[in-house]
Amino acid sequence: MSGEQAPTLQQQPEQETKPDEPPPAAAAEAPQESASSPAAEEKPLSWRALVLTGHGGYEKIKLQVKTQTRPQLQAGEVLVRLKACGLNFAELLGKQGLYELLPAPPVILGMEGSGVIEAVGEGVTDRKVGDRVIAMSRSGMWQEVVVVSANLTFPMPEQMSFEEGAAIPVNYITAYMMLFEMANVRPGKSVLIHMAAGGVGIAVTQLCQTVPDVTVFGTASASKHETIAQGGVTHPIDYRTKDYMEEIRKISPKGVDIVLDPLGGSDTQKGFSLLKPLGTLVVYGAANCVTGQKKNLLAMAKTWYNQLSLTALKLMQSNKAVCGFHLGYITDGELISRTMFKLLELYDQGKIKPRIDSCYHFEQVTDAMKRMHERQNIGKVILLPEAKEEEAKEEEEAAESKSNPEPAENVEKAEAAVDEKEEEATEEVKAED
Repeated sequence: MSGEQAPTLQQQPEQETKPDEPPPAAAAEAPQESASSPAAEEKPLSWRALVLTGHGGYEKIKLQVKTQTRPQLQAGEVLVRLKACGLNFAELLGKQGLYELLPAPPVILGMEGSGVIEAVGEGVTDRKVGDRVIAMSRSGMWQEVVVVSANLTFPMPEQMSFEEGAAIPVNYITAYMMLFEMANVRPGKSVLIHMAAGGVGIAVTQLCQTVPDVTVFGTASASKHETIAQGGVTHPIDYRTKDYMEEIRKISPKGVDIVLDPLGGSDTQKGFSLLKPLGTLVVYGAANCVTGQKKNLLAMAKTWYNQLSLTALKLMQSNKAVCGFHLGYITDGELISRTMFKLLELYDQGKIKPRIDSCYHFEQVTDAMKRMHERQNIGKVILLPEAKEEEAKEEEEAAESKSNPEPAENVEKAEAAVDEKEEEATEEVKAED
């Protein structure tokens, strides 16, 4: 989750993993295998990956099949075969070139996933082959097999599904750190969360219920109100047809204690004005910058023009606090691990449970991203690396065609990168629009 540059698929320099700092996005590297699997070395490893080939519309994300020989895992690393991956708003930003921590294209997207460990590197003693784990990285998680630091994997509770495992890390860590580390939510407080039906919104709502007598105001379209109310939102507000500031003031004339703002621009100013004295505003996104498929310079300019601007004197006079949160810039691996284990404990206690909105196979990534972009989801949108059943036969035929001089239909071979240590082949697979 750090901001370091990840090696490309063709370049794999040795890296030193610090125990107290998340490593570079090792997931963006080509998967590797442990020396303890001699049989695996006889057969190249093939896997599917979603690659951002450039900035722009949905067509810039290509489903590719890659094949590579299996070098040794480095010390402290594990090889995970992913069963589910999480889709976050950061990927929508990254597609448009608005996510500053994402390496330049071509790059594999994705920051979280869950799966089964297939190999472990030297020095890994608390993970073993066959373990079901949640895994994290700054990028590179949207692929079938991935290499990550063992320090960024977390054992899954027995009753947790792979889809739930992929839905927890980014959304729930974000929600937990904002509520408990920054805003210091306490009994009797009130919280406003925008996009309350999204992954972070639902995580915030559930975590608020672990503290007695917390009132939750949540903005969402009217069609989602019944669901989020059942989930714990005290006062759902339709931001499309009503002024949410006026609605909140009707219920709570003094305002709220905590505002969590993923929108930016004028909404940040509104959030600050809604705060009670000693209240806290946490800004953690700029969703107002994203309008159409591609980068909208006008929307960006409008958002930043209307952004909240304060002086230290104004803060003193208002007795309010303003914070900024960005999980991608948290470089303290121990802090991330401690938060994840606390969340897994809450899951075991039945106090939190990710809501899965929908699941899409890699071939359907366009549909998945459209669903989130158009604010249709209630909960987490999940991507499944495994091929759809109707696609499986085509992929088998494509694999066989590698040894056949006749070209396979509907499979387009990308350029092969060869160096002194390895040979990698990449095939592009037609994704559904």
